[in-house]
Amino acid sequence: MIELTTFFATDERIRVYRPGLCAEQGRCVLYWMQRAQRGQENQALNAAISLGNALSLPVVVAFVIADYPGANLRHYQFMLEGVAQAARHLAKRGTPLVIRRGEPPREIVTLAHELQSAAVISDEGELRTPRRWRQRVTEQIDIPFACVDADVVVPSKFFPKEEWAARTIRPKLQRLLPTYLQPIADLETLHPLNSPPCDPGNVADPQSYLDSLQIDRSVAPSPIYRGGQDEGKRLLRRFIAKRLSTYETQRNLPELAGTSELSAYLHFGQLSVQQMAWEIEQHVPEATGSAQIDITGGRAAYLEELIVRRELAVNFALRNPNYDTLAGCPTWGQETLRKHQNDPRPWLYTREELEQARTHDELWNASQREMMVTGRMHGYMRMYWAKKILEWSASAEEAFGHAVYLNDRYELDGRDANGYTGIAWAIGGKHDRPWPPERPIFGLIRYMTLSGMQRKMDTRLYIYKWSKATLDRA
Repeated sequence: MIELTTFFATDERIRVYRPGLCAEQGRCVLYWMQRAQRGQENQALNAAISLGNALSLPVVVAFVIADYPGANLRHYQFMLEGVAQAARHLAKRGTPLVIRRGEPPREIVTLAHELQSAAVISDEGELRTPRRWRQRVTEQIDIPFACVDADVVVPSKFFPKEEWAARTIRPKLQRLLPTYLQPIADLETLHPLNSPPCDPGNVADPQSYLDSLQIDRSVAPSPIYRGGQDEGKRLLRRFIAKRLSTYETQRNLPELAGTSELSAYLHFGQLSVQQMAWEIEQHVPEATGSAQIDITGGRAAYLEELIVRRELAVNFALRNPNYDTLAGCPTWGQETLRKHQNDPRPWLYTREELEQARTHDELWNASQREMMVTGRMHGYMRMYWAKKILEWSASAEEAFGHAVYLNDRYELDGRDANGYTGIAWAIGGKHDRPWPPERPIFGLIRYMTLSGMQRKMDTRLYIYKWSKATLDRA
């Protein structure tokens, strides 16, 4: 017999929600795949395989397609493309996928009972909806249940309180990185299955479930980005080979293709952030002629965003229950915005006008169109975009609501800790400091101007690329 807490005692990534002895008559270990939607380089799957090997049992993987709040056709199309690919990778490892449609806690508890599972292993997520799901499974299941922190580099348990800023979490991360920034080796399944011991659902075509979803279908799938671990790894290889060396100098130039374009793959867990960081950290560029390309600056800049900034955002969502409202912002930010609540607004736009990119600012309109069409907005433009929503809204609370709505509706990486943190930074000063002098509307919140953007980037090229006329001709 194996007691779950004891078995995983040395793994800081694993949190045991329901301890106990694994079922003596168990027929399999059930891995509930949630956020880590991939069949390779997956620490949660590895944990399930490790337990299965110790119990001399196979592993069955379950994915539940649910009506997730705020998700629409664009998001589901991308996600299910990834699930289809994960199913093929899982089959090759002898850990077959089972798809269920419905409410995740009920479906997982039912499936665990049907399969006579010895234990359930899952993956962690910081947002409130999957946290509620895990809590309900904990309350309803009668076998051991544990989750693996599979989508950060350093386990979140090392940061039990909300961090104030990047400067407070950075040294803590740096102390722990030598231990946790390691490659992920896929474990061998000692008791593989050719097929699951139950109805697998339509694993061959997960997109067939789209018709059953009660979702908004007015936002079309991205014409540029396709989901899946293989596609994500292709884009990662492209980034390392062609863009990493110039990332430090070109990342804030939205008119250029200088970023990784990988945020959606991280959001859906189709790529492992730990494996990504390891490959970037270890990359040695090939010499070109007599010189070797220097990637030092680009590597440092990207890893700062991938690890420090991203895990700061995860910490925010995990430790602050108001992460998606103005109430989650620092007291000084809320107070300065309240002080300037009644300042005159030269421009006021409704949510509909913002959504349709009908403002007086063509640069802002271009960024909104980029997001609406592709499912992605350049990170530097997202800062300007959110700050202008604050400037053009009747209140900071209304601005925050507009930004969250538009971001979550159109961005492929919407409903994500990074997105909420970015909006909180832009509108409410989260992870920032006061920026005197006080300005109308913004108070001490950091300000961004159109003239400042024009000095830092080729706004004419960006506006032309994402103008309505250009898109109509495309």
